[in-house]
Amino acid sequence: MSSRRDFLKNAGAVAVAHSVFGTLKMRAASTRKIFAYAGTYTSAADGSAHGEGIYLFEMDARTGELVNRKLAAKTPNPSWIAMHPSKKFLYTINEVADFAGGTGSVSAFAVDAASGDLTLLNTVSSAGAAPAHMSLDATGKFAFVANYMGGSIAVLPIETSGRLGEAVDVHHDVGSIGSAQAADAPPGSFAISGHDAPHAHMIAADPRNRFVLATDLGQDRMYIYRFDAATGKLSPNGAPVSLPSGDGPRHFVFHPGGRWLYLLCEESSTIVFFYYDPGHGILKAQQTISALPSGFAGTNFGSEIQISPDGKFLYSANRLHDTITICAVGADGRLTRIGETSTMGDYPRHFTFDPSGNFLYACDQRSDCVTCFRVDRATGKLAFTGNYAAVGSPAMIAFLDSVNL
Repeated sequence: MSSRRDFLKNAGAVAVAHSVFGTLKMRAASTRKIFAYAGTYTSAADGSAHGEGIYLFEMDARTGELVNRKLAAKTPNPSWIAMHPSKKFLYTINEVADFAGGTGSVSAFAVDAASGDLTLLNTVSSAGAAPAHMSLDATGKFAFVANYMGGSIAVLPIETSGRLGEAVDVHHDVGSIGSAQAADAPPGSFAISGHDAPHAHMIAADPRNRFVLATDLGQDRMYIYRFDAATGKLSPNGAPVSLPSGDGPRHFVFHPGGRWLYLLCEESSTIVFFYYDPGHGILKAQQTISALPSGFAGTNFGSEIQISPDGKFLYSANRLHDTITICAVGADGRLTRIGETSTMGDYPRHFTFDPSGNFLYACDQRSDCVTCFRVDRATGKLAFTGNYAAVGSPAMIAFLDSVNL
């Protein structure tokens, strides 16, 4: 039988262990940082260009406030940002048309884990003019770029050092373009922006990293390619998916389950729900709804679309209406519109969630700020926190949680 002395000895050891564990836990919490990178327009785009490059913030995980702003990288029109899976590198497009004899460019940066600071590694051609979007494959070995003015997509290799190589594959969108007026636009809409030529707008791999999908706003099409993860090469996977003429497919997002895809059309302000066959890379349209309130008339441009981490709610941004639309996702993937929330600013070009999914941030390009909203995880609704982060002409914001570095 243990003596009282042994009992007290063991109890003391447990207390010390708990104390040490608690101290380590508090220390980890105090050193953890969540960084936010805001890409901005530095030359005229949609009416404002007040930025100087990529701005770095720290996020307060309790309140959502973005603090300690500084210019992390002075680079032209970094309007889209992608983080490497390793969290060691950051990539941005440079939405220009004067690099290397008339193309846009893509820049690679090393990320300092302690400070969030960026160090430029290199810049290469995007293999087309004015890139609008980029993403990385799941392995972090290739970057996909959609060149808006160039009407092309490109695949760039990523070296182990984080540097970018020259394009290993380029595809040009060819064929007819859609009508200037969107078939499904609200009454009185003058949302006419991109049906003069092919305009590649977004490109991303599917959740299994087997197929790559790309939208062309000018052609009202979605292209699907088989992806060779060893070489980076893309090969067409059947005929492209056609959307109603003039609707302008812009951005899409996969449901966490990987079998549903939601597409936002810029000029019609509609959301299209597709069933996705991940084994064959096939899309089948199931539902189309308006991202705008019933009875809306006039002009609006859809911009961004995101899904909550748990897959229960879908969100999309409306420029000119200046709102975030909220939809519930049904058990069959179909959408039910819940309502909308003002972004508390002008012309929301992009929005995203923080790493926890508890906050949503909107880049209000024309009012030079990023606004913060608390997300009700049960209802999907958004509540403005009162937090504004001043930044000139924000185009995109991306987060990096230092605990994962």
